[in-house]
Amino acid sequence: MSIRRKIIDYSRGNDLDYFWRLYRLQQRTDEGLIHDVLTFMMSRCAHRHGGYIGPDALIKGRATLPHGLHGIFISRYAQIGVNCLIYQNVTIGEVNRKAPVIGDDCLIGAGAVIIGGVKVGSHVRIGAGAVVSTDIPDGCTVVSQPVRIMGEMK
Repeated sequence: MSIRRKIIDYSRGNDLDYFWRLYRLQQRTDEGLIHDVLTFMMSRCAHRHGGYIGPDALIKGRATLPHGLHGIFISRYAQIGVNCLIYQNVTIGEVNRKAPVIGDDCLIGAGAVIIGGVKVGSHVRIGAGAVVSTDIPDGCTVVSQPVRIMGEMK
């Protein structure tokens, strides 16, 4: 990748490599001053990119964020599986300290809201603008407000 392309990606907030490094390092450190400093740096980096990922959020693997962190809010209690694709303006929020558990290989469309202590299965596709507040089984497509489960993928 050329230096020009790196500068453009960084200025747009699309280069999240530094953010993911901070996240992984922060997850590996024990409680204490270094953990707190890394949490602060990670939060500032996420804020600079226009989003928020809670310091205690468990993200397995590396979530794909095609539009950067722009408008993405992930609760500190959330758990996200590997190979998830999350578009812009997605909210993964908590209710009474209970946040969603999202399975592996999920796609979350732009503007979707997943809230409360719900479980979203693996290989689920959540359409743009959907509001999810109930459990979703594996392999389904979810659309609309209130959500309609379209059925399992084959």
